[in-house]
Amino acid sequence: MENNVFEQMAKRYDTVERIELAKVIVKEVKSELQNSKSKSLMDYGSGTGLISLELCTLVDSILLVDSSEQMLEVAKAKISHKGITNSKVLFSDFTQETPKLKADIILMSLVLLHIPDTKKILQELFNILNDDGKLIIIDFDKNDQINHPKVHNGFTHDELDKTLTEVGFKSIDIKTFHHGNRIFMNQDASMFIASCIK
Repeated sequence: MENNVFEQMAKRYDTVERIELAKVIVKEVKSELQNSKSKSLMDYGSGTGLISLELCTLVDSILLVDSSEQMLEVAKAKISHKGITNSKVLFSDFTQETPKLKADIILMSLVLLHIPDTKKILQELFNILNDDGKLIIIDFDKNDQINHPKVHNGFTHDELDKTLTEVGFKSIDIKTFHHGNRIFMNQDASMFIASCIK
């Protein structure tokens, strides 16, 4: 994944549209985090923390992981500004090297579409999860209107289910929860949430 695009976007990443979309995602993810007060959450590909920093009261701790230092600088400023005490950031790209980490819950929101080898990253995340841990993926449903050399054009539920099963997840629930106008490369698109238990 080419970081420089995200490095350049970092300061102006939180647009009105992205903030609105983040609210929709946060609402959906909150329902997955009931009874998670004692759990650690890792947000892989956290960007500026638009999603996970809205969840900090629902979990014990949050680790925002991103391969863009500039995005994490914005996230750090938010953590400081809002006085959030249970969140920290980690500059890392698990497609290159995965540090020794453990988490009860991993969130990956609109990140999988940027990663060429989806099975490999899902395997890395599976290995980080504690037993009975949960992976929450938010991404776009397959969309044939999208054609971009650096981005998957979404995922079918069947194809994702198959990959997650191969990786080792034992319980997988995938459902579409939002349809939006021009939310995926300026095309109308729908988003799914996948909740997967190790």
